[in-house]
Amino acid sequence: MRIGSPLTARAAASTAGLSDNISDALALKESKPKFDAAGVKLIAVGVGTPDKARILAERLPFPLDCLYADPDRKAYDVLGLYYGIGRTFFNPASAKVFSRFGDLQKSLKNYTLKATPDDKSSVLQQGGMFVFKGKQLLYARKDEGTGDHAPLDDIFNICCKVPVA
Repeated sequence: MRIGSPLTARAAASTAGLSDNISDALALKESKPKFDAAGVKLIAVGVGTPDKARILAERLPFPLDCLYADPDRKAYDVLGLYYGIGRTFFNPASAKVFSRFGDLQKSLKNYTLKATPDDKSSVLQQGGMFVFKGKQLLYARKDEGTGDHAPLDDIFNICCKVPVA
């Protein structure tokens, strides 16, 4: 993966129910101006194909240059992100998705089955949040279950503590 700027925050999005993935992208989209102003490049990595990424980018809308497609989930594997039925549906952390019900309702307005990955097992992939300065990993957090995401305000604070130059 390329690094777009000296300081990069990357979200590897989960896809459980796909609405959680859209909710993640919507939250990143809403936070993007704040990160841009601080000199931080936000990148979202999704499990679909480039065509599915384009659909998601158009539906939200979300900047396509900040949305990477990883249909083989190679980045997810390298980062050791969780995968499976147990993590997606039966992990206690997955109950956090219900605390984000308003966000999920908002994101469902942009939902379309056309954006669902062709490999339906991809919906069992959990995501995470990673902050890099160049190739140096500054922060890593794996989502334990569906809806269990790093608060973007915390990520922003981490990014602001690191000199960009």
